Amino acid sequence: MEKGLKVLVIGSGGREDALVTLISRSPLVSQVYCAPGNDGIGQRPKTCCLPKLKADDPWGLRDFAKSNKIDLTVVGPEAPLAKGIVDGFEKIGLKIVGPTQAAAQIEASKVFAKEFMERHKIPTADFMKFDDPEKAQKYAIANLPCVVKAYGLTGGKGVIPCKTKEEVAIAIQRIMIDKEFEESGNWVVIEEFLVGEEATFMVLTDGWEAIPLLPTQDHKPVYDNNEGPNTGGMGAYAPAPVITPELAKVIMETIVEPTLDGMRAEKTLYKGILYVGLMIVLTPDGPKPIVLEFNVRFGDPELQPLVPLLQSDIVPILMGIADGRLPEGEIDWADGAAICVVMASGGYPGEYEKNKVIKGLDKVARMEGVEVFHAGTKFEDDLWKTASGRVLGVTVKEANIPAAIDRAYQKVIPQITWEKVHYRRDIGKKALTRHGIQTRMVF
Repeated sequence: MEKGLKVLVIGSGGREDALVTLISRSPLVSQVYCAPGNDGIGQRPKTCCLPKLKADDPWGLRDFAKSNKIDLTVVGPEAPLAKGIVDGFEKIGLKIVGPTQAAAQIEASKVFAKEFMERHKIPTADFMKFDDPEKAQKYAIANLPCVVKAYGLTGGKGVIPCKTKEEVAIAIQRIMIDKEFEESGNWVVIEEFLVGEEATFMVLTDGWEAIPLLPTQDHKPVYDNNEGPNTGGMGAYAPAPVITPELAKVIMETIVEPTLDGMRAEKTLYKGILYVGLMIVLTPDGPKPIVLEFNVRFGDPELQPLVPLLQSDIVPILMGIADGRLPEGEIDWADGAAICVVMASGGYPGEYEKNKVIKGLDKVARMEGVEVFHAGTKFEDDLWKTASGRVLGVTVKEANIPAAIDRAYQKVIPQITWEKVHYRRDIGKKALTRHGIQTRMVF
């Protein structure tokens, strides 16, 4: 593969900072653009941000890629994929990583995803769909506990577990009547409430073959012990021990391969990143993986702890996806584990204040095995300031998960401060019991 590649990354959050970090490492790459990016991403080697180009402007992005002879475009968030950015790029011969608009329905429409899994016998929770709020509420109350899901894209916030009649009423009100998630609330999916441990399994695929990444575990609710409203993600760690090598093989055989086969059977080749959100349910026959959701891009923050562990050059793999043929071989991973703790603005995912001065980034920048990914920051008047709900993804690599947790919470995170900063103090707690540690998260 030739050197001197120019790569465009679309998006502006912590996931995109992680992607830019991986791509800029490659000796094959001479220039990385990020549209729109953020001030933190702009610090990365070889990187230039394009704040005037927005992620939801597929035609503007295509024009930029064409006129600047971009060799490869990598899409970070789901919204451009749902809008058909891949179709537009490929139509004029531009290489891009991600599924087509038709294939992206597997995330963009929960109704499509559930019915697709039903057609192809992919294990998932029982469900019913509704476009009538009264019927939805009546069914949900009759099937408590349950999960109420807005059918479309909601930034990870449209999934509401319900255990009482009151919680059902609030969920239906928010989604279908108040239209908190706009058109995504025209329908809801009412799902069976599964009991188990959640995990994330991501693969890179050309539509035929798939390369699995290390399993991860996300933490959606805003508060410790999985309490409070869902967020875009408050932290993650890798590798997640709940997914053993044996279970990973089962996931590939019963979920990933049938999904790719099903897409091809329906004349919709799926290329890009396939994210499988799982519930690992204990059964008399052992742990069983059941699909909670599909996403069509890297998880955020699940990608962040993979960055310090990934030793292979990701660019040839991404180029192979765009060309429709993955390179042979597996990904090389470093020994050890990594944890990412999201530091957020106080009040997130509700109302929060911006422009809080961030202190301490210079201290952690000198720490070995520590990477701080910028999700929502700006550099102004020689100061780093908050610019979003999720602000930083503080990522620490160590020999194992307990060591990574200890160092993150005891040595690294206390160095970074701003007014009303909020973060969960139990990221990785579930993994500790698998290391024979019952109580550790007291910080």
